[in-house]
Amino acid sequence: MHILVVGAGLMARGLLYDLCRNEAVTRIVVTDRSKAALDALRKHHADDHIEWVECDATDDAAMRPLLAEVDGIISAAHYGLNLRLTELAIEAGCNMVDLGGNNTVVASQLALDERARAAGVSIVPDCGLAPGLASLLVAWGARHLPWATGAHVRVGGLPQDPTEPLRYERLFNVQGLINEYVEVPVALRNGVITELEPLGDLEHIDLPQPIGKLEAFNTSGGVSTLPQTFAHRFTDIDYKTFRYPGHAHAMRWLLELGMFNWETVNLDGTMVSPRALLSRQLEAHVPMCERDTTVVVVRFTGSDDRTHELRIIDHFDETSQLTAMMRTTAFPAAIVAQLQSSGRVPDAGVIPQELAVDCD
Repeated sequence: MHILVVGAGLMARGLLYDLCRNEAVTRIVVTDRSKAALDALRKHHADDHIEWVECDATDDAAMRPLLAEVDGIISAAHYGLNLRLTELAIEAGCNMVDLGGNNTVVASQLALDERARAAGVSIVPDCGLAPGLASLLVAWGARHLPWATGAHVRVGGLPQDPTEPLRYERLFNVQGLINEYVEVPVALRNGVITELEPLGDLEHIDLPQPIGKLEAFNTSGGVSTLPQTFAHRFTDIDYKTFRYPGHAHAMRWLLELGMFNWETVNLDGTMVSPRALLSRQLEAHVPMCERDTTVVVVRFTGSDDRTHELRIIDHFDETSQLTAMMRTTAFPAAIVAQLQSSGRVPDAGVIPQELAVDCD
């Protein structure tokens, strides 16, 4: 297998860790427009069959030769690049997965289904953690729990030693984080796809120590295509993000104050984007998380009061030095890419992950 990884950020570390442990993956090409990012990633992966290419993913002329030489692409770049990468993958006749996270982009990718089918390739968006791994857990419940009528997904990446005042540390791109907080979440409620209030519907859950009490609130993107895929199977599907108590309140104040808005405002004669400023400040003052815990809870409910819960609690790995977020986000994407290249994703087209691979 020859795999192209687009983007040399945090999640690429997890992707390469998994890909390098499959003897069938004989060539990996990693590309990023930043030489510094490539050099930083190379320090963690000195494998001989990894090639490092400085290239801007928006440069079609530079990307086409790279795509022509691989079996599959994994996009670990900003989701804004995924639609064009999908088009280039179809054009080149190679498979693709991405880490997704934006419903509008995924809808545009799904609209390319016929083109992908005609090219004989599979494109599987939203293959990270949530959406991604969590979607497969919902698919498992749909298959094995015939009594279940609801699937309630709760996921969060948490610092083991949270920093005040937000009680949060960065685990992935700040823009992706803000998008989850500001874009309109959707859910399946009583069989109807419904828009929810961002950062709303706060609830609390107690988990074993040392985690303890967490809060969960509405965020966008986590359910991805689940409401459409399983509208015939469940009456209720929803998604919330876990954080330590108090985080949602702080984020809600920023939302209400307009600090998540891209539109510029006049500040003493200088036009300033609140969101651009907030992003810069978050990157400057909220540290990157080195030791984290990822929590996944998928709770199935039924009309007869039966429940069944799937739970993952994963921690920073001392041996590999991979964060739990890298492991739970990147490993699922790497696995799906390898299934594609080995012919174990049988259908061509743009396919939601919960339909592309066997959940078992």
